[in-house]
Amino acid sequence: MRNILIALTVGTLLAGPAIADTTPTTKPSNTTTVPAIALTQAEVESRIAAAGFTEFRLLTFKHGIWKADARGGEKEWVEIYVHPITGKVFQEGMPSPLNKQEIEAKITAAGYQNVHDVKFKDGIWKAEADNGKGQEVNLLIDPDDGSVIGEARD
Repeated sequence: MRNILIALTVGTLLAGPAIADTTPTTKPSNTTTVPAIALTQAEVESRIAAAGFTEFRLLTFKHGIWKADARGGEKEWVEIYVHPITGKVFQEGMPSPLNKQEIEAKITAAGYQNVHDVKFKDGIWKAEADNGKGQEVNLLIDPDDGSVIGEARD
């Protein structure tokens, strides 16, 4: 535990300049409770800056993932998602190495049934399916490995 705290502290100190360069345009509001194992708001802001964005706005944690609008320099605003554990940034306009059929197969292999409405939007895969409890849920899926990042009741 102590080693984890030391690593987080060092990471935060090293990311300090990157955080200083970001200029949030709105105060973040959480619409869903952030789990204890998820990255903190400050860590997410650092990851956004490290991905090359100099401004972001509307930072929220919803449906198991961080979401914001961001831009770098004079570029257009794009919608981004930040993985709640790894801090990986997914951005609009980036391609997915996996196609729709591969994503459907990964979701099914993860135990979901009746997978439908699979679409790639804003740099992340989205789908609807029934979870192990038979509830229809909306899913957010990592475009690189097909893992389910977030699940929310439909």
